[in-house]
Amino acid sequence: MKNFDIPDFYRSSIISKIKELRKSDDPRKKDFAPTILDFGPVKFLIARHFGFCYGVENAIEIAYKTIEENPGKKIFLLSEMIHNPLVNLDLQSRGIQFIMDTYGNQLIGREKINANDIVIIPAFGTTLQIEKLLKEKGVDTLKYNTTCPFVERVWNRAAELGKENYTIVIHGKAKHEETRATFSRSERNAPAVIVRDIEEVKLLSKIILGELAKDEFYKLFEGKYSQGFDAEKDLQQLGVVNQTTMLASETEAIADYLYKTMIKKYGVENVKDHFADTRDTLCYATNDNQSATIGLKKENADFAVVLGGYNSSNTLHLVELLEEKFTTYFISGAEKIISEKLISHFNVHTRNERVTENYLPKKEKIAIAVTSGASCPDAVVDDVLNKLLSFFTEPKSVNEVLKNVR
Repeated sequence: MKNFDIPDFYRSSIISKIKELRKSDDPRKKDFAPTILDFGPVKFLIARHFGFCYGVENAIEIAYKTIEENPGKKIFLLSEMIHNPLVNLDLQSRGIQFIMDTYGNQLIGREKINANDIVIIPAFGTTLQIEKLLKEKGVDTLKYNTTCPFVERVWNRAAELGKENYTIVIHGKAKHEETRATFSRSERNAPAVIVRDIEEVKLLSKIILGELAKDEFYKLFEGKYSQGFDAEKDLQQLGVVNQTTMLASETEAIADYLYKTMIKKYGVENVKDHFADTRDTLCYATNDNQSATIGLKKENADFAVVLGGYNSSNTLHLVELLEEKFTTYFISGAEKIISEKLISHFNVHTRNERVTENYLPKKEKIAIAVTSGASCPDAVVDDVLNKLLSFFTEPKSVNEVLKNVR
C-alpha cells in the first residue's frame, strides 16, 4: 500500500512501533487480538487496527501539499477535511477557509469564490450539484479532489445498480457529507432512498410487503428519497450501498433483512431478479477497525478510551461497540484527561460533554482498552498514553515495554 507524506507532528513514536511490529507479524491481518503494553501498575490493550486510513492519509497529504505549493493563494475547503478537530484547526491556522460546515450550512458566500481560488474537496466527496456550481465558476474540481477511493467505489457500484434498473438503498445518515454525495450520484442513475438503521428497514419492508400503505413511504422517509420516487414500482428491485463509516455488521444486517423480504414477496427462485449482491462496497478500513474493536471486547479491562472527533461517524460506532462491555470514555485528545481524578468525555447518547470523577479505579493494577477513529492521528494516541502513565508511580519505561511487545 502507498506510503503517504503527512506532517511529522501527526506521527508517533509508540504507536508507529506497534503498527510496524504487527504488520511484520501479521501481514494478512488475520489476528484481531489487541497489542498489550504492560507498564506494571497500568496495562494498555491497544486495538489491532485503528487510526488514519488510506483515504484520510491521502486527503491530508493533498491538503498540506496544496498549502505548500500555493503561497499567497486563497485556499478553501468545501467542509471539514475529515472529522477530527486537531487536523481541521491546524489547516485553518495555515489559512484554509471552510465554505460549509459538516451539515452543508453555508459559512462563506459562493460569491466570494472565483476561478483563481483553490477549492479542496474533502475525503467524503461532494454532491454533483456543488461540483457543477464550482465548474461554472471556473474552479478546478479534479486537481484538489481528495475523495476517498473507497467512497468512489460505492458511487461506481451505485451507478452499475442504476443501469441494471435497481433502486438504490443507501445505509447512512442523511445529513452526513458522504451520504449526501452518494445520494446525489445515486439519484442520477436510479430511484434512491436513505435508511438510517434496521428499524427503518423494517418499515420499508412492511411497505414492500403491503403491510403498510404505499403512501406511508413518503411520510416515513420524507427528505430521504429521490425526486419522483414511486413507492408502487420503485421498490421491486433493490440494491444496498452504504456510507462507508457505518457499522459494517449493520449494513450486512440491513441487506440480509431486505433479501429475506424479497424472498417473502417474490419467492426464493426469483430473488436474484429483485435483490443485488453488494457486499463488495464495504470499506476495508471500517471493517478492520470494527473487527479489531470486537477483538478488544474479548479481553478484560477496567474501562475503555476511544479517541476521535465527536462528529466522526466511524469513531462513534467504535464507542457503541465498546460500550456493550466496558465503561467507555470518548475523548478528542489528551487535554480531556483533566487529572487522575477527572476526565471530560463525550456522551454519544445525549450528544454533550460531561465530566466524570474517579474514572481511574483504586486497584494495584489497572487495564485500559484503547482505540481511535480513522481520522485520529497516532500522535494523539501517544499523548493520551503518556498522560495516563503520568498518574502512576514508577511505571516501566516506554522503551523497555516496546522491546517486549510481540
